[in-house]
Amino acid sequence: MNIDPTSSKSAFWLGYRDNIPFWLIVAPFGMLFGAVATEAGFTIIQTMIMTAFVVAGSSQFTALTLLQDGAPTLIILATSLAVNLRMAMYSAALVPHLGRAPLGMRALFAYFLVDQSYATSINAYTDNPQMTLIQKCRYFMGSFTCLLPIWLISTYVGALVGAKIPPEYALDFAVPICFIALSAPMMRSLPHFIAALVSMGGTLIFISAPYSTGLLIAALLAMIAGVQTENWLKRRTDND
Repeated sequence: MNIDPTSSKSAFWLGYRDNIPFWLIVAPFGMLFGAVATEAGFTIIQTMIMTAFVVAGSSQFTALTLLQDGAPTLIILATSLAVNLRMAMYSAALVPHLGRAPLGMRALFAYFLVDQSYATSINAYTDNPQMTLIQKCRYFMGSFTCLLPIWLISTYVGALVGAKIPPEYALDFAVPICFIALSAPMMRSLPHFIAALVSMGGTLIFISAPYSTGLLIAALLAMIAGVQTENWLKRRTDND
């Protein structure tokens, strides 16, 4: 993909176009959250407020589960933050490209930063080093402009459908399946696998921790294990 260095509009539409394939992922995921949320007792308005303010499917599912368990607000916030810590790494990777943008624009980008917009944007910036700051900003705007309406509409549709699903047809089973589908594509290296194994083991060991705080412990152990594995691989490479 080549971006015309003289055009800002083309950068926006390229960002939009590059994210259209993700509709196949975002739409079912949004519908699933809307259905599960209303099945858990949320009204359609509450579901839409949550999905519009959080804009993070995995954290929303986590918070929803903890809310059903009656967990304290602090635990819900901390666990949801742990689930979405990868956004901090995404933000750090985008700083060389978008760090000189105005503060208000950077705040907007941070609010709408999701896996898909990050992946397509960082690839576009890498493949087109001649892009100007305004082009990079326009490309990122195009990416989340493409995804956000689909996320909101699909959640609303799911909430409408979920409100009509009889209680005996529970959808709780879909949540772990969805998390597996999200996690599997991320297993790209040994540190990823080690972190995943440690997180699974930690979750099982601390499964009886109150308010699902075992997730926080497991996440911390997984991050430590992943970093240590990466450092070990780096030392091994340096020694070779």
